Formats: sequence, C-alpha cells, structure tokens
Amino acid sequence: MATIRFVNENREVVVAEGSNLRLKALENQIDLYKMVAKLLNCGGNGQCGTCVVEIVEGAENLSPRTEAENRKLRRKPETYRLACQTKVLGDVGVRTKP
Repeated sequence: MATIRFVNENREVVVAEGSNLRLKALENQIDLYKMVAKLLNCGGNGQCGTCVVEIVEGAENLSPRTEAENRKLRRKPETYRLACQTKVLGDVGVRTKP
C-alpha cells in the first residue's frame, strides 16, 4: 500500500502500489482540472496535458516519465508530471493545478 498526500486539499489517500495517480485522485473527489479542462480533457490518454501535477515529495516512488509526458512537459520542471501517465509505487506528496 502507498499513501498519496494531496497538499492543496490537505488530504491523504491510501492506494494499492501501481495505482494510476489520475484515477485515484478522481475516485477520491480530488479536482485535477482547471476550468474548461474539466469537460475537455482526453480522459487519461496523455494527449491533452491538462492533468499536470507537481510532485513535492517522493518522486522516487513513481513510475518513470513516459514519452507522452516528455512531449507535453518539455518546458516544465522535472517535478511536474501528468497524473494520467503516473503510477504510484510508494508514498508521495502531490500539488494539484501547479
């Protein structure tokens, strides 16, 4: 088991290791999307880049960046990830809507 700590929301969610960060956030009513992106997102396919989160601790406990992330986040800090492409492998701290 792993714990995702959502910093802005002051919430912790316990998940199975290997869980998808986006799915677990949405299942627990953690809002990942800004304004129009709530309706116009790709549904977790790594195509739109609207589910960006910042990893504030535990980056080593996540799956490596995917090619989709490398394309969408090439001008962003290394601490930014696409939640839809990220698997949680251990405890992590996440800031939504950076």
